[in-house]
Formats: sequence, C-alpha cells, structure tokens
Amino acid sequence: MQMRQLLHKLQTRRNKDVFLFILFFIFAALLWYGHAMQSVRNTRVPVYIEYIGKPGSIGLGEEGLPEQVLIEVRDAGYRLNSYHQNPLQITIDLHQYIHGDSGTIQIPANDLRASIKAVLQDNSKLIDTKPEEIRCRYFKEREKSVVLVFHGKIAPAEGYQKIGEPRLAEKRIRLYGSAAQLRRIDTVRTQFVELTNVSDSVRMRVPLAIPQGLRAEQDSVQIELPVEQYTEKRFTVPIRIQNQPLWCRMRLFPENVEVSIRIGMNHFDEIKASDLKVYCLFPSRQSSKLDVYFEYPDNPHITSTWYYPTEVEYLLEQ
Repeated sequence: MQMRQLLHKLQTRRNKDVFLFILFFIFAALLWYGHAMQSVRNTRVPVYIEYIGKPGSIGLGEEGLPEQVLIEVRDAGYRLNSYHQNPLQITIDLHQYIHGDSGTIQIPANDLRASIKAVLQDNSKLIDTKPEEIRCRYFKEREKSVVLVFHGKIAPAEGYQKIGEPRLAEKRIRLYGSAAQLRRIDTVRTQFVELTNVSDSVRMRVPLAIPQGLRAEQDSVQIELPVEQYTEKRFTVPIRIQNQPLWCRMRLFPENVEVSIRIGMNHFDEIKASDLKVYCLFPSRQSSKLDVYFEYPDNPHITSTWYYPTEVEYLLEQ
C-alpha cells in the first residue's frame, strides 16, 4: 500500500515538472517571436509586375519581360512577414518606353525603384532590386483579322436538344506574325471541346489553338452552348392548292396533313397551326398524285419536323 502511494506521488510530481517545462517553453517561444517581429532586419521578397500599354502589333524579343523582380527590403519583422503573406505587385505602363516600330524597351533603375517604393509600407527601406533595370527588344509585327471557329462535340442528354450552333463572344480575332505565316491563315479554331449528357446551357471559356509562331490578341474565347429540354407538338393542317385556275375545282384525298414538330419546352406556345404552311401545286401535266410541301417559321427552337402524307391523290371537277 505504501509503495503504491509512493509511486503515485512520483507520477504526480513528474507530471507537474513536464507541465511546467511546456509552459516555460511556450512562454519563451512567445518572447522570441515577439522580439523577432519587432526586430529590424533584411529579407528578400518577390514583386510581381503587370504590364499595360503595349500595342498588340508589338512583339518582344526572346528575352521577354520579367514577370517579377526580387527585392531586398529592411524593416521590422512583422511588416516583412506581411510581404510574404500578401505579395507585392506593381503596374508598369509600357507606352512611355515604346517609340517607333522597333527598338529596346528600357525601364531604368530609378523608374523601377520608384514603382516599388510606392507599394512598400512607409517604414520599409528598399535596399536592392534584381534586376536593377528591365531591358527587352521589341519590333512591329504584321497583323491580320481572322474568323474564330468552334471545334468540338456537344451531346445533349436524353430529352434535350441543342439550340443552333455554339455562340462565340467574339467572331473574329487579330493575329500577329510574319507576312508569310499570316498569308496562310484565315481561321483560328478553339481547342477541341467534348461535352456529353448536357442538360442545361453551358457558358465556359475555351483556349484557342493559335498556330505556332503566331501571337493573338487573346488566348481564349467565351462560348455559350445553348441546350434546352424539348417536347413534341402535333397539328392537323389543311392542304392549300397553289396556282389553281378559276375554271375548275380540285379535291384532295386526304385534305389534311398531320404535322409533328420538336420544339423547346419554354417556346411551346410560339408556334400555332396558322404559322404552318402545307400546300400542293396545281398539276401542269396529268399525274395520279401530287407532292405535298411543308413550310414552317424560321425558329431556332424548332430542331426537327415530320409530316404525313407527303403526297396525295386528287380529283378535278369542271
């Protein structure tokens, strides 16, 4: 019994020691972190660059324009930490650095540093930038406006239909490159898109298949793929006779045609029997039957039609 009590006391004391050690360690870590956040030191952070003002017809040399510069900045630790959590970004207008059809874009160190300082916090000191300045060759390219074409396959779900062809937000696009390359290009297709079991209209941005060696004013296009649920609508329509002379009367067998139209459910009421035209032509020569012709309004929501019969017998009465 005494041995058990002794072991319990030792265990309790050991737990207390471990707890005190952990508490002391946390306190020391907080002190160190607070000191680190307040202490002034140097660090390197990236500054991302957005370029504006470059004409579409201006091409760049192989070296290109850098997407970021690396800066060394001096400040208190907590402010330096904010630069890592929220990366810096500057905007450079290239319009003022492009003169003529060819030359070199040169953004001097003073301009670059001024743009970077404008996004630093007040107490931060800019020590260094790499590179110190930005240089890139530029030249004017030929341009050509070409037609955009959708390239893909759309398969609606059962009971649904496509409403016309996919619609592109832009019908044309400008390409830039050499005269020889542009001479051979008249259209640019989207990258291949395949969608199956589609049961609602789709809006999406699709990359363009830009021919190698050419540039485009944009690398993708917004497209809309209209799809809707359909139903069938049936009509009984009388057959009219065209070019019938006044001296005779023509009787048809049968006199009506059964018509079936597949139409989008939301547009069911747009088509009425009076909108449909079913007719035969008065015969110019003797024949036993007449062909039946069917015409219906130009409506993108009508995707198929069917009518019967397609020919009728007739009788001429004097």
